[in-house]
Amino acid sequence: MSTVAVLRLPLSVDLGGFVKLLQRMQVPHRVSEEAGEQVLWVPETISDDVRVLYQRFPAGDPDQQLDIPEQAPATRPSFVQQLRHSPVTALVLLASLIVGAVTLLGENLQAMSWLTFLPFRVMGEYIQFTPFADMLASGQWWRLVTPMLIHFGILHLAMNGMWYWELGRRIEARQGSINLLGLTLLFSLVSNYAQYAYGGPGLFGGLSGVLYGLLGHCWIYQLVSPNPAYRLPRGVLVMMLVWLVLCLSGLVSMIGFGEIANAAHVGGLVIGCLTGLLGGLYSRRKTPIY
Repeated sequence: MSTVAVLRLPLSVDLGGFVKLLQRMQVPHRVSEEAGEQVLWVPETISDDVRVLYQRFPAGDPDQQLDIPEQAPATRPSFVQQLRHSPVTALVLLASLIVGAVTLLGENLQAMSWLTFLPFRVMGEYIQFTPFADMLASGQWWRLVTPMLIHFGILHLAMNGMWYWELGRRIEARQGSINLLGLTLLFSLVSNYAQYAYGGPGLFGGLSGVLYGLLGHCWIYQLVSPNPAYRLPRGVLVMMLVWLVLCLSGLVSMIGFGEIANAAHVGGLVIGCLTGLLGGLYSRRKTPIY
């Protein structure tokens, strides 16, 4: 099906409302940036109707619809199809599940010692950690990122897995598998080191530092270069940020949730906001914004 450009507008014009109207009406479309303008593309067969629709409802109107030819209803992809289109997201979650099983969700210290930020050995009731410099000198570089696969309890794993599935698929669909893998490793490295630098040697792990990185990436990317893939519900963003503040206040630990790796969360969020800013600026110059 050939597509044509039906609108060419300055970047300052907000097409968000009109794009939502097209989405609700299941009208195939995309928006790209070309020569300092945003261009709306639709199938040639309905181009005239879309032009009229924009003239009537440039800001979108959920209570009005134009009689546009019926399009085939969008079908929700099956779980298998989602896995096929999100291989890195699925791989990270599978690795987390396998590590969770092998480490008995943090109970098997011997198995966990291969993946923690620092090697350690148990001496009676104490744990002795290898110094950071010695760990690097011995070539155990994988430890900089592998703590993200360690989880302490089924709820910890389930919640982190659910959010990684939601955020990871968005980035993988928009920026590709290689970029998601790179961002995941980067966020893990920064959040793990932030936790170590702030809290010193200790047993910590989980995907939550990575999740705050993904959240910050989507948040700032969407502000700089709007696109539906990264448009998070406002409630999700508020909830995650409020949770971060509660963790930082110490209230979450006081009510029985255990120790929280706050430095990892903050480190992940900061580096995620930075990559989102850089990615969004690059997208505005080089790639379609929708």
